[in-house]
Amino acid sequence: MTEAKTVALQRGYAILSAQEAREIGRLWLSEHELENAIVFGLPEVDDRYHVWRVPLLNWANHERVGEIVIDAYTTLLLKEQTTDPDIVVARLLGRQHGTAVKKHPPQKKAYIFSNLRNTIACGDSETILADLPAQSVDLIFTSPPYYNARPEYEEYTTYEEYLWKMRRVIQEAHRVLNEGRIFAINVSPILIRRPNRNASSQRLALPFDLHRIFTEEGYDFLDDIIWVKPEGAGWATGRGRRFAADRNPMQYKPVPVTEYILVYRKHSPQLIDWNIRSYSPEIREASKIGEDYERTNVWYIQPSYDTRHPAIFPLELAEKIIRYYSFVNDVVLDPFAGIGTTGKAAALLKRRFVLIEKEREYVDIIREESKNWLGKAASQIQVINAAPIDVSDRLF
Repeated sequence: MTEAKTVALQRGYAILSAQEAREIGRLWLSEHELENAIVFGLPEVDDRYHVWRVPLLNWANHERVGEIVIDAYTTLLLKEQTTDPDIVVARLLGRQHGTAVKKHPPQKKAYIFSNLRNTIACGDSETILADLPAQSVDLIFTSPPYYNARPEYEEYTTYEEYLWKMRRVIQEAHRVLNEGRIFAINVSPILIRRPNRNASSQRLALPFDLHRIFTEEGYDFLDDIIWVKPEGAGWATGRGRRFAADRNPMQYKPVPVTEYILVYRKHSPQLIDWNIRSYSPEIREASKIGEDYERTNVWYIQPSYDTRHPAIFPLELAEKIIRYYSFVNDVVLDPFAGIGTTGKAAALLKRRFVLIEKEREYVDIIREESKNWLGKAASQIQVINAAPIDVSDRLF
Protein backbone atom coordinates (compact mmCIF):
# COMPACT_ATOMS: atom_id res chain seq x y z
CA MET A 1 0.00 0.00 0.00
CA THR A 2 1.42 3.39 -0.96
CA GLU A 3 1.93 6.21 1.48
CA ALA A 4 -0.72 8.29 -0.33
CA LYS A 5 -3.28 5.51 0.19
CA THR A 6 -2.27 5.21 3.82
CA VAL A 7 -2.86 8.90 4.39
CA ALA A 8 -6.17 8.72 2.53
CA LEU A 9 -7.31 5.76 4.59
CA GLN A 10 -6.27 7.39 7.84
CA ARG A 11 -8.28 10.49 6.99
CA GLY A 12 -11.30 8.54 5.81
CA TYR A 13 -11.24 10.06 2.33
CA ALA A 14 -13.61 8.92 -0.41
CA ILE A 15 -10.73 9.03 -2.93
CA LEU A 16 -8.15 6.46 -1.86
CA SER A 17 -5.76 6.24 -4.79
CA ALA A 18 -4.05 8.21 -7.51
CA GLN A 19 -5.93 6.15 -10.07
CA GLU A 20 -9.29 7.28 -8.66
CA ALA A 21 -8.11 10.90 -8.76
CA ARG A 22 -7.11 10.46 -12.40
CA GLU A 23 -10.54 9.09 -13.29
CA ILE A 24 -12.19 12.26 -11.97
CA GLY A 25 -9.58 14.31 -13.79
CA ARG A 26 -10.39 12.60 -17.08
CA LEU A 27 -13.99 13.76 -16.79
CA TRP A 28 -12.73 17.36 -16.54
CA LEU A 29 -10.45 16.87 -19.56
CA SER A 30 -13.31 15.46 -21.57
CA GLU A 31 -15.64 18.28 -20.56
CA HIS A 32 -13.16 20.85 -21.87
CA GLU A 33 -12.01 18.76 -24.88
CA LEU A 34 -8.43 18.62 -23.65
CA GLU A 35 -7.97 14.84 -23.49
CA ASN A 36 -5.75 14.82 -26.60
CA ALA A 37 -3.54 17.68 -25.43
CA ILE A 38 -3.01 16.89 -21.74
CA VAL A 39 -1.46 14.05 -19.78
CA PHE A 40 -1.46 13.70 -16.01
CA GLY A 41 1.49 13.99 -13.71
CA LEU A 42 1.54 11.99 -10.48
CA PRO A 43 -1.54 12.83 -8.38
CA GLU A 44 -0.75 13.72 -4.77
CA VAL A 45 -2.95 13.83 -1.72
CA ASP A 46 -2.65 17.07 0.26
CA ASP A 47 -3.98 16.25 3.70
CA ARG A 48 -3.41 19.79 4.98
CA TYR A 49 -6.43 20.85 2.96
CA HIS A 50 -8.05 17.42 2.35
CA VAL A 51 -7.70 17.56 -1.43
CA TRP A 52 -6.11 15.58 -4.23
CA ARG A 53 -3.93 17.55 -6.67
CA VAL A 54 -3.63 16.18 -10.20
CA PRO A 55 -0.88 17.92 -12.25
CA LEU A 56 -1.76 18.76 -15.87
CA LEU A 57 1.13 18.34 -18.32
CA ASN A 58 1.51 19.42 -21.93
CA TRP A 59 1.28 16.22 -23.99
CA ALA A 60 4.01 17.43 -26.37
CA ASN A 61 6.77 18.31 -23.91
CA HIS A 62 5.44 17.35 -20.45
CA GLU A 63 5.71 20.90 -19.14
CA ARG A 64 3.30 21.62 -16.31
CA VAL A 65 0.38 23.81 -17.42
CA GLY A 66 -1.89 23.61 -14.38
CA GLU A 67 -3.57 21.28 -11.93
CA ILE A 68 -6.94 19.79 -11.04
CA VAL A 69 -7.96 19.97 -7.38
CA ILE A 70 -10.49 17.47 -6.01
CA ASP A 71 -12.18 17.41 -2.60
CA ALA A 72 -10.90 14.20 -1.04
CA TYR A 73 -14.04 13.70 1.09
CA THR A 74 -16.78 14.45 -1.47
CA THR A 75 -14.93 13.63 -4.76
CA LEU A 76 -16.17 16.96 -6.11
CA LEU A 77 -13.84 18.88 -8.41
CA LEU A 78 -13.05 22.28 -6.88
CA LYS A 79 -13.45 24.67 -9.80
CA GLU A 80 -12.21 27.75 -7.97
CA GLN A 81 -8.94 26.02 -7.12
CA THR A 82 -8.50 24.14 -10.40
CA THR A 83 -6.54 25.99 -13.09
CA ASP A 84 -8.92 27.80 -15.40
CA PRO A 85 -9.22 25.85 -18.70
CA ASP A 86 -8.66 29.06 -20.68
CA ILE A 87 -5.33 29.50 -18.90
CA VAL A 88 -4.44 25.87 -19.64
CA VAL A 89 -5.19 26.40 -23.34
CA ALA A 90 -3.19 29.64 -23.43
CA ARG A 91 -0.21 27.87 -21.91
CA LEU A 92 -0.51 25.01 -24.36
CA LEU A 93 -0.49 27.42 -27.27
CA GLY A 94 2.24 29.61 -25.82
CA ARG A 95 4.67 26.95 -24.71
CA GLN A 96 4.20 24.10 -27.15
CA HIS A 97 7.23 23.76 -29.39
CA GLY A 98 6.61 21.26 -32.17
CA THR A 99 9.25 18.91 -33.49
CA ALA A 100 8.38 19.37 -37.17
CA VAL A 101 11.22 20.11 -39.56
CA LYS A 102 11.79 23.86 -39.90
CA LYS A 103 11.77 25.02 -43.50
CA HIS A 104 13.20 28.43 -42.67
CA PRO A 105 15.75 29.54 -40.08
CA PRO A 106 14.12 31.09 -37.00
CA GLN A 107 13.75 34.83 -37.16
CA LYS A 108 15.54 36.95 -34.60
CA LYS A 109 13.01 37.74 -31.91
CA ALA A 110 12.48 41.37 -30.93
CA TYR A 111 11.76 42.50 -27.38
CA ILE A 112 8.42 44.29 -27.04
CA PHE A 113 8.85 47.66 -25.38
CA SER A 114 5.86 48.87 -23.39
CA ASN A 115 4.00 52.10 -24.13
CA LEU A 116 2.24 52.16 -20.76
CA ARG A 117 2.40 55.47 -18.99
CA ASN A 118 2.51 56.00 -15.23
CA THR A 119 -0.66 54.49 -13.80
CA ILE A 120 -2.44 54.47 -10.44
CA ALA A 121 -5.39 52.07 -10.16
CA CYS A 122 -7.89 51.65 -7.35
CA GLY A 123 -9.31 48.15 -7.19
CA ASP A 124 -8.66 44.46 -6.78
CA SER A 125 -5.26 43.60 -8.26
CA GLU A 126 -6.53 40.48 -10.02
CA THR A 127 -9.25 42.48 -11.78
CA ILE A 128 -7.02 45.41 -12.72
CA LEU A 129 -4.26 43.12 -14.00
CA ALA A 130 -6.75 41.36 -16.26
CA ASP A 131 -7.33 44.68 -18.06
CA LEU A 132 -3.65 45.51 -18.61
CA PRO A 133 -2.05 44.67 -21.96
CA ALA A 134 -0.03 41.47 -22.22
CA GLN A 135 3.75 41.86 -21.85
CA SER A 136 3.40 45.51 -20.84
CA VAL A 137 5.44 45.43 -17.60
CA ASP A 138 9.23 45.00 -17.25
CA LEU A 139 9.56 44.38 -13.51
CA ILE A 140 7.20 43.45 -10.68
CA PHE A 141 8.13 44.21 -7.09
CA THR A 142 5.63 43.84 -4.28
CA SER A 143 4.92 42.67 -0.78
CA PRO A 144 1.61 40.78 -0.55
CA PRO A 145 -1.00 41.56 2.10
CA TYR A 146 -0.68 39.62 5.32
CA TYR A 147 -2.93 36.66 6.03
CA ASN A 148 -4.74 37.40 9.32
CA ALA A 149 -1.55 38.79 10.83
CA ARG A 150 -3.22 42.06 11.81
CA PRO A 151 -6.87 43.08 12.08
CA GLU A 152 -6.56 45.30 9.00
CA TYR A 153 -5.95 42.24 6.81
CA GLU A 154 -8.50 39.78 8.17
CA GLU A 155 -10.41 39.19 4.95
CA TYR A 156 -9.61 35.57 4.08
CA THR A 157 -11.61 32.74 5.61
CA THR A 158 -8.78 30.21 5.34
CA TYR A 159 -5.10 30.20 4.56
CA GLU A 160 -5.85 28.10 1.49
CA GLU A 161 -8.25 30.79 0.22
CA TYR A 162 -5.48 33.34 0.70
CA LEU A 163 -3.01 31.21 -1.27
CA TRP A 164 -5.49 30.78 -4.11
CA LYS A 165 -5.94 34.52 -4.29
CA MET A 166 -2.17 34.91 -4.50
CA ARG A 167 -2.07 32.25 -7.23
CA ARG A 168 -4.63 34.10 -9.34
CA VAL A 169 -2.69 37.35 -9.01
CA ILE A 170 0.55 35.57 -9.91
CA GLN A 171 -1.19 34.05 -12.96
CA GLU A 172 -2.39 37.44 -14.18
CA ALA A 173 1.01 38.96 -13.45
CA HIS A 174 2.62 36.30 -15.63
CA ARG A 175 0.53 37.49 -18.57
CA VAL A 176 1.40 41.18 -18.18
CA LEU A 177 5.09 40.62 -17.40
CA ASN A 178 7.33 40.94 -20.44
CA GLU A 179 9.32 37.99 -21.70
CA GLY A 180 12.15 36.87 -19.46
CA ARG A 181 11.57 39.65 -16.91
CA ILE A 182 11.70 39.59 -13.13
CA PHE A 183 9.06 39.21 -10.40
CA ALA A 184 10.58 39.97 -6.97
CA ILE A 185 8.42 39.52 -3.89
CA ASN A 186 9.13 40.59 -0.31
CA VAL A 187 7.64 37.98 2.01
CA SER A 188 8.17 36.25 5.35
CA PRO A 189 6.58 33.50 7.44
CA ILE A 190 3.37 34.59 9.13
CA LEU A 191 2.83 34.34 12.88
CA ILE A 192 -0.74 33.63 13.93
CA ARG A 193 -0.99 34.52 17.59
CA ARG A 194 -2.59 32.01 19.91
CA PRO A 195 -6.29 32.74 20.53
CA ASN A 196 -6.06 31.92 24.25
CA ARG A 197 -3.61 30.60 26.86
CA ASN A 198 -4.63 27.00 26.21
CA ALA A 199 -3.82 27.14 22.49
CA SER A 200 -0.56 27.38 20.60
CA SER A 201 0.50 30.07 18.21
CA GLN A 202 1.03 29.04 14.60
CA ARG A 203 3.71 30.03 12.11
CA LEU A 204 2.82 29.65 8.43
CA ALA A 205 5.65 29.09 5.95
CA LEU A 206 4.30 31.53 3.37
CA PRO A 207 7.56 31.97 1.38
CA PHE A 208 7.73 28.24 0.67
CA ASP A 209 4.07 27.97 -0.26
CA LEU A 210 4.43 30.92 -2.63
CA HIS A 211 7.57 29.38 -4.13
CA ARG A 212 5.57 26.35 -5.19
CA ILE A 213 2.93 28.57 -6.78
CA PHE A 214 5.52 30.59 -8.72
CA THR A 215 7.23 27.52 -10.13
CA GLU A 216 3.89 26.00 -11.10
CA GLU A 217 2.75 29.19 -12.81
CA GLY A 218 5.61 29.56 -15.28
CA TYR A 219 8.41 31.28 -13.36
CA ASP A 220 12.01 30.16 -12.89
CA PHE A 221 13.53 30.66 -9.44
CA LEU A 222 16.64 32.88 -9.49
CA ASP A 223 17.56 34.04 -6.00
CA ASP A 224 16.60 34.30 -2.36
CA ILE A 225 17.74 37.57 -0.82
CA ILE A 226 17.71 37.84 2.97
CA TRP A 227 16.71 41.23 4.32
CA VAL A 228 18.22 41.57 7.81
CA LYS A 229 16.77 44.10 10.26
CA PRO A 230 18.33 45.37 13.50
CA GLU A 231 18.33 42.72 16.22
CA GLY A 232 15.71 44.43 18.36
CA ALA A 233 13.20 44.68 15.50
CA GLY A 234 11.68 41.23 16.00
CA TRP A 235 10.86 41.44 19.69
CA ALA A 236 7.54 43.09 18.91
CA THR A 237 6.25 39.69 17.77
CA GLY A 238 6.61 38.29 21.28
CA ARG A 239 8.59 35.29 20.03
CA GLY A 240 11.46 34.32 22.28
CA ARG A 241 10.25 36.03 25.47
CA ARG A 242 9.00 32.85 27.14
CA PHE A 243 12.27 31.04 26.43
CA ALA A 244 14.31 34.02 27.61
CA ALA A 245 12.50 33.80 30.95
CA ASP A 246 12.44 30.00 31.50
CA ARG A 247 15.16 28.52 29.19
CA ASN A 248 13.36 25.19 28.92
CA PRO A 249 14.12 22.88 25.98
CA MET A 250 11.40 22.87 23.27
CA GLN A 251 10.39 26.41 24.27
CA TYR A 252 13.14 27.85 22.10
CA LYS A 253 11.86 30.20 19.43
CA PRO A 254 14.34 32.51 17.70
CA VAL A 255 13.31 36.11 17.30
CA PRO A 256 12.68 36.78 13.56
CA VAL A 257 14.80 39.64 12.23
CA THR A 258 14.80 38.65 8.55
CA GLU A 259 12.48 38.65 5.58
CA TYR A 260 12.89 37.12 2.13
CA ILE A 261 13.00 38.78 -1.23
CA LEU A 262 12.34 35.87 -3.59
CA VAL A 263 13.37 36.58 -7.18
CA TYR A 264 11.81 34.79 -10.17
CA ARG A 265 12.18 35.16 -13.91
CA LYS A 266 9.27 34.61 -16.26
CA HIS A 267 10.15 31.42 -18.09
CA SER A 268 11.69 32.08 -21.49
CA PRO A 269 13.91 30.19 -23.92
CA GLN A 270 15.79 33.48 -24.34
CA LEU A 271 18.84 34.09 -22.16
CA ILE A 272 19.06 37.18 -19.95
CA ASP A 273 21.68 38.54 -22.38
CA TRP A 274 18.90 38.73 -24.97
CA ASN A 275 16.94 41.04 -22.68
CA ILE A 276 19.99 43.21 -22.08
CA ARG A 277 20.94 43.48 -25.75
CA SER A 278 17.41 44.60 -26.61
CA TYR A 279 18.19 48.02 -25.12
CA SER A 280 20.13 50.75 -26.87
CA PRO A 281 23.73 51.39 -25.76
CA GLU A 282 22.57 54.72 -24.32
CA ILE A 283 19.92 53.10 -22.11
CA ARG A 284 22.32 50.38 -21.00
CA GLU A 285 24.90 52.99 -20.03
CA ALA A 286 22.32 55.12 -18.18
CA SER A 287 21.18 52.04 -16.25
CA LYS A 288 24.64 50.82 -15.19
CA ILE A 289 24.99 50.02 -11.49
CA GLY A 290 27.86 51.69 -9.63
CA GLU A 291 30.53 50.09 -7.48
CA ASP A 292 28.48 50.41 -4.29
CA TYR A 293 26.19 47.41 -4.78
CA GLU A 294 25.17 44.40 -2.68
CA ARG A 295 27.70 41.64 -3.26
CA THR A 296 25.93 38.91 -1.30
CA ASN A 297 22.32 37.86 -0.81
CA VAL A 298 22.28 39.22 2.75
CA TRP A 299 21.12 42.83 2.82
CA TYR A 300 21.16 44.94 6.00
CA ILE A 301 18.44 47.55 5.66
CA GLN A 302 16.65 49.55 8.34
CA PRO A 303 12.88 48.94 8.40
CA SER A 304 10.53 51.84 7.73
CA TYR A 305 7.46 52.99 9.58
CA ASP A 306 4.61 55.24 8.53
CA THR A 307 1.56 56.05 10.61
CA ARG A 308 -0.55 56.06 7.44
CA HIS A 309 -0.01 52.35 6.73
CA PRO A 310 0.62 49.38 9.08
CA ALA A 311 3.19 47.58 6.90
CA ILE A 312 5.51 49.33 4.46
CA PHE A 313 8.89 48.24 3.13
CA PRO A 314 11.82 50.68 3.05
CA LEU A 315 12.38 52.94 0.07
CA GLU A 316 15.99 51.69 0.03
CA LEU A 317 14.80 48.13 -0.56
CA ALA A 318 12.58 49.15 -3.47
CA GLU A 319 15.39 51.23 -4.97
CA LYS A 320 17.85 48.32 -4.87
CA ILE A 321 15.41 45.90 -6.53
CA ILE A 322 14.55 48.43 -9.24
CA ARG A 323 18.21 49.28 -9.91
CA TYR A 324 19.29 45.63 -10.10
CA TYR A 325 16.43 44.27 -12.20
CA SER A 326 15.27 47.03 -14.58
CA PHE A 327 16.49 49.66 -17.02
CA VAL A 328 15.80 53.38 -17.28
CA ASN A 329 12.29 54.03 -18.65
CA ASP A 330 11.11 50.48 -17.87
CA VAL A 331 7.65 49.89 -16.39
CA VAL A 332 7.62 48.73 -12.77
CA LEU A 333 4.45 47.19 -11.35
CA ASP A 334 3.35 46.80 -7.73
CA PRO A 335 0.01 44.94 -7.52
CA PHE A 336 -0.28 45.59 -3.76
CA ALA A 337 0.98 49.15 -3.72
CA GLY A 338 0.06 50.34 -0.23
CA ILE A 339 1.05 54.00 -0.06
CA GLY A 340 3.22 53.73 -3.16
CA THR A 341 6.81 53.13 -2.05
CA THR A 342 7.56 51.20 -5.26
CA GLY A 343 6.19 54.06 -7.35
CA LYS A 344 8.31 56.62 -5.53
CA ALA A 345 11.45 54.55 -6.05
CA ALA A 346 10.60 54.03 -9.73
CA ALA A 347 10.09 57.75 -10.29
CA LEU A 348 13.37 58.63 -8.53
CA LEU A 349 15.18 56.15 -10.78
CA LYS A 350 13.56 57.37 -14.02
CA ARG A 351 11.31 54.36 -14.48
CA ARG A 352 7.58 54.34 -15.10
CA PHE A 353 5.22 52.79 -12.56
CA VAL A 354 1.91 50.93 -12.38
CA LEU A 355 0.51 50.93 -8.84
CA ILE A 356 -2.57 48.91 -7.92
CA GLU A 357 -4.17 49.32 -4.51
CA LYS A 358 -7.68 48.39 -3.43
CA GLU A 359 -7.96 50.68 -0.37
CA ARG A 360 -9.14 54.10 -1.52
CA GLU A 361 -7.47 55.96 1.36
CA TYR A 362 -4.09 54.60 0.26
CA VAL A 363 -4.84 55.43 -3.37
CA ASP A 364 -5.56 59.02 -2.30
CA ILE A 365 -2.19 59.12 -0.52
CA ILE A 366 -0.44 57.85 -3.66
CA ARG A 367 -2.23 60.43 -5.81
CA GLU A 368 -1.08 63.22 -3.50
CA GLU A 369 2.46 61.88 -3.07
CA SER A 370 2.91 61.53 -6.83
CA LYS A 371 2.98 65.34 -7.07
CA ASN A 372 6.20 65.23 -5.02
CA TRP A 373 7.66 62.49 -7.25
CA LEU A 374 6.84 63.99 -10.64
CA GLY A 375 5.89 67.63 -10.12
CA LYS A 376 3.62 68.99 -12.84
CA ALA A 377 4.01 65.73 -14.79
CA ALA A 378 1.83 64.05 -12.15
CA SER A 379 -1.19 65.44 -14.02
CA GLN A 380 -0.31 63.04 -16.87
CA ILE A 381 -0.64 59.94 -14.69
CA GLN A 382 -3.35 57.57 -15.86
CA VAL A 383 -5.76 57.10 -12.94
CA ILE A 384 -8.18 54.17 -12.91
CA ASN A 385 -11.29 54.13 -10.69
CA ALA A 386 -10.32 57.40 -9.00
CA ALA A 387 -10.26 61.10 -9.78
CA PRO A 388 -7.53 62.50 -12.05
CA ILE A 389 -4.62 64.19 -10.31
CA ASP A 390 -4.99 67.97 -10.02
CA VAL A 391 -1.68 69.81 -9.64
CA SER A 392 -3.21 73.30 -9.57
CA ASP A 393 -2.85 73.39 -5.78
CA ARG A 394 0.96 73.15 -5.97
CA LEU A 395 3.61 75.71 -6.82
CA PHE A 396 6.40 73.98 -8.72
